[in-house]
Amino acid sequence: MNPATALAAVLVDELARCGLTDVVLSPGSRSAPLALAVHAESRLRLHVRIDERSASFLALGLARRSGRPVALICSSGTAAANFHPAVVEAGESGVPLLVLTADRPPELRDTGANQTIDQLKLYGSAVRWFAEVGAPEERPGQVAYWRSLACRAWHRALGPADPGPVHLNLAFREPLIPDGDTTWCEPLAGDADGGPWVRARTAPPPVALHLPPTRRGVLVIGDGAANVRRYIAAAGMAGWPVLSEPHGGGRYGDHAVSTYHFLLGLPEFAETHRPEVVVTLGRPGLSRPLLSWLKRAEEHIVVAGDPSRWPDPTRSATQVAQAVEIPVAAGDDAWLAAWRRADQAVRGAVDEVLDASGLSEPRLARDLVEALPNNSLLLAASSMPIRDLDQAMRPRRGVRILANRGASGIDGLVSTAMGAALAHNGPAYALLGDLSFLHDHNGLILGPREPRPNLCLVVVNNDGGGIFSLLPQAALRDPFERVFGTPHGVDLAYLAAATGTPYTLLGDISELPKALRGEGVRIVEARTERESNALLHAQLREAAHAALRAALG
Repeated sequence: MNPATALAAVLVDELARCGLTDVVLSPGSRSAPLALAVHAESRLRLHVRIDERSASFLALGLARRSGRPVALICSSGTAAANFHPAVVEAGESGVPLLVLTADRPPELRDTGANQTIDQLKLYGSAVRWFAEVGAPEERPGQVAYWRSLACRAWHRALGPADPGPVHLNLAFREPLIPDGDTTWCEPLAGDADGGPWVRARTAPPPVALHLPPTRRGVLVIGDGAANVRRYIAAAGMAGWPVLSEPHGGGRYGDHAVSTYHFLLGLPEFAETHRPEVVVTLGRPGLSRPLLSWLKRAEEHIVVAGDPSRWPDPTRSATQVAQAVEIPVAAGDDAWLAAWRRADQAVRGAVDEVLDASGLSEPRLARDLVEALPNNSLLLAASSMPIRDLDQAMRPRRGVRILANRGASGIDGLVSTAMGAALAHNGPAYALLGDLSFLHDHNGLILGPREPRPNLCLVVVNNDGGGIFSLLPQAALRDPFERVFGTPHGVDLAYLAAATGTPYTLLGDISELPKALRGEGVRIVEARTERESNALLHAQLREAAHAALRAALG
């Protein structure tokens, strides 16, 4: 057996023993040993994508939804560079990926050899661990090296305290395909019991930080939060309101305050509702009023699985802990009741404005969540869609919401949605802006043998970058439209037709439930106007604050 085939076969077998179930592959020559080994492995589900960027975000979606490492394979050169945006997102949001890049052997580097770039530590600090595997050779000891390396890569990606991407760079010499010889200088087989070469034991649960009892506490939940249900139950017993971003997974139940963006945007409310303690799970980052308010807390405790990497964009954290115990506190419910009254008043005002807005972007976000069946998955784009959900979504159970808010880019979202849908046991949906959709329309390209998800892509088309109309740049009238608004004029129906994707144009908001029905990958387009959307957001803020002032007396 030639060394390239031996290394690929051993590596793929060992990763499957560790628990790998999904591999995403982009075709190439130098990666042929890995491609053939994966294709022959019945324990793995293979996904092939011609575009490396699309492939990498597909893997990201699969790993984000499943919570397990997904392997990502490409050839050498710029193919590996196209993985970089997804690796960055995985690194920032703690998504486990195994990035396996094929490379030229050392003797071909720095020689001008075709398709050869410097791939050593290509992704820099975005990965949790990097290893240059080295060109395989037929000599004793290689099998133990390869199998132990695979186990280390798997467990470092998995975490559990600090999951994220791991990069293995594999230099292959020719021949790159099996040569018919099956002999090797030592046994290639793994552990006889079928398990992994190395078994990593999980550390015991961390000792929790015990808080003193208080009724004036608040639980804030952002992106990437863990153990959400346990903390929500504890907050409920303590009489704390829960402020959860949509993708934080905690916007449900009697203690959920869904209008916190508007509440905390009113100085009178923010000042009179300063908590004694705030406990933050995950990384909140959608609402500027919330971030400003966090600075006013007397005690701000950040819960982080890895205490060496804690999120604190406001630099307001006073303590960091791996776990926190929120005790039941004696006293009345005046604190929680005040939050609830304010939330109900603002919710009524917001819904009244949205109900009169027709087919608007915030109403589409609100009504979409309401229309989804239980056990649904919804991936929201990182710009306006997730913010519209944050400001308009009512509390509800039965919907899992995801977003690529690690680096908050608009790239790769169609493919991320595809991957997440493939890992989800139920119907899946995505709420995307037109620029996000166009940025990754290659994600619609599926070969005839590829696994196909049940995914409805809802695309808000305002012919450009809608979020900029809500930012100070909108005042720069002369350059604004070209350098920020960026109208594209693309007819999405033709783009859908080019890939054979079923397409529906939403004419009225009342047609949404019907438009969402179907199976397989499909597109629903909703056309809106950027200027009208900016005016509506201002109207929402004014109506919310007027209702809140009236409720405060």
